[in-house]
Amino acid sequence: MSKRLMEGSEAMVEAAITSGCRFFAGYPMTPFTEVLENFAKKLPEVGGVCVNAESELEAVGMAWGALATGARAATGSTGQGLSLMQESFSEITLAELPLVAFNMARGQGDYFQSTRGGGHGDYRHIVLAPMDIAEAVELTQLAFHLADTWRNPVLVQGDYLLAHTAESVDVSPADFGPVPDKDWAVDGSGGGSGASKVISPLGIGKTNTPGPGIEGQMQAVADKLTRIAAAEPRAESGFLDDAEHVVVAFGTPAKFVRYAVRRLRDKGLRVGYVRPITLWPFPADAVAAAAAGKQSVLVFELNAGQMIDDVRLAVLGSAPVRFIGGISTDHSGFGVGALLDVEVIAGRIEEAVQAGVAA
Repeated sequence: MSKRLMEGSEAMVEAAITSGCRFFAGYPMTPFTEVLENFAKKLPEVGGVCVNAESELEAVGMAWGALATGARAATGSTGQGLSLMQESFSEITLAELPLVAFNMARGQGDYFQSTRGGGHGDYRHIVLAPMDIAEAVELTQLAFHLADTWRNPVLVQGDYLLAHTAESVDVSPADFGPVPDKDWAVDGSGGGSGASKVISPLGIGKTNTPGPGIEGQMQAVADKLTRIAAAEPRAESGFLDDAEHVVVAFGTPAKFVRYAVRRLRDKGLRVGYVRPITLWPFPADAVAAAAAGKQSVLVFELNAGQMIDDVRLAVLGSAPVRFIGGISTDHSGFGVGALLDVEVIAGRIEEAVQAGVAA
């Protein structure tokens, strides 16, 4: 397939459909609405179904039902809408269903929601944070692969810029290798056979396939999350070999940070960057390695300071960690404010470096 100029919402939807997604349910909320609209337009063309649900509560419940049959299914919203889905997110995770969810967020204030979760029980979602549309196409396809591989929900963390800017991209199928068979799916084939199944967060079995019980199911999920945490951290970094300072940023603002770092290096400032691609599992080892021997670690994010907690845990005092981000939004609250500017970011990096030297 050749490259085409596409808005991010359309490109991510095409990537999902290319990955085999055949069911989507959601409720419109800017800047997520265009994702829902593109699914509504494109899924019927491949024999799929898109439902504009009555609310986010119904949308995630419909996705649960489709997933239980073995279908590749997804839902999404902004952070506000995903707040309403948290109970189902936790239950779906404990039931080990491979949901993919899209958060087209308003800024970066949903980091805690995405990486900690607002539901109940011991659960985590894999969280992928693309920096631009081309990477969003790749990571959307990876999301479906990881969800099926681990039988665990995966959240694609986007924002207004990712949804509403356009880029020339190629949405060709990506091959990440095989995934396990869905022998757990409740597809009706076991009816009357004595081998029918139940999918439940409680670990309930049926007939001749007894489940592990509530405690056993919870422990099995917890053990799986430990394996995911070890296997799936991803990060990108640059200019670290001679850097005296390192900047950590994620998502679309990280692309601004990366360019600001290049500009500052042209001026002689020895600075590098690390970009977490997985927000969970957080790439703590990559951040710790980048911080080793540095004079400071600077964290840029468009919120009051959320990822900085994970950075501090990764660095463990080996270098001072300073926050250079902040709450910054436009009049609509979509996160495209005055801080999202290369000159402003570069200035904050320089100020933080100078303040550290003075200290």
